[in-house]
Amino acid sequence: MSDLRIGLIGYGEVGRVFTSGLKDQAAWTGAWDLKFADPALRDEPLAHAAAAGVVACESAAALCAQATLVISAVTASNTLAVAEAVAPHIRPGTVFLDLNSASPGTKQKAAALIDAAGAHYVEAGVMTSVPPYGIRVPMLLGGAHAARLQPVLAALGMDAKVASERLGIASATKMCRSVMIKGLEALVIESYATARHYGVEDAMIATLQETFPGIDWTKQGAYFFSRVAQHGKRRAEEMREVAHTVREAGFEPFMASAIALKHDWMAGRARVGLFADLGQNAPWKDYADRLLAANDDKV
Repeated sequence: MSDLRIGLIGYGEVGRVFTSGLKDQAAWTGAWDLKFADPALRDEPLAHAAAAGVVACESAAALCAQATLVISAVTASNTLAVAEAVAPHIRPGTVFLDLNSASPGTKQKAAALIDAAGAHYVEAGVMTSVPPYGIRVPMLLGGAHAARLQPVLAALGMDAKVASERLGIASATKMCRSVMIKGLEALVIESYATARHYGVEDAMIATLQETFPGIDWTKQGAYFFSRVAQHGKRRAEEMREVAHTVREAGFEPFMASAIALKHDWMAGRARVGLFADLGQNAPWKDYADRLLAANDDKV
């Protein structure tokens, strides 16, 4: 893989995980992020890239001039915008791997732009949270070029399987799963915090444990609270793409829309610092107590 030149678009949590896991296997590893050009936001990501040995590109054009494999890892709402930014500059024959959580329709629009430039678009449905797995996070690939890319990714140590040569199948699988996973996160936050208010949380969780004994509901609750507090904005954007997916299937996305609102609500409380001093392994009750105290402050 010494001739592989990898460019990450998006240098957030996922972008950093992938550059860290792939840079020693590539001849060149670079990244481009809108934050690189923002004086108020660029210092931390630029310092991180420099320390990690990742080339911080000044533009999408600069990244495309170097990369033979472009990986897009941005927030769901920016999926199509990245394809629009890259399409005028990507070189023919370059592979564009789209990791973003977007609807099949959005992925198909992005693919049309990339393929029209002579590059090769491959969609990916990333099937679970990235950090515990790193570059080995399970993902499904889709599109006409997916089967050719899969062995390349496998040789890099990635857990990628081809879902279909049809675009949209991998994304639909991911989006339908997100209704369940992000929905469960939203339900847990609402249920647990309300139970804490009434003082019935231990009894309520005991009944969950009896009904679904395979899940540690206390431990899982802490994880859900912490992940939504940290990434609620990104999860809400994903759920709005899930809503598009549901609409594309001809249904009204009642649940997906409500889940997006709940994640946005939690993200808003995180933005004002409600959970700022809670440690990474804080119990769920600490998060719930902060939410309840914030409610009391409004009375």
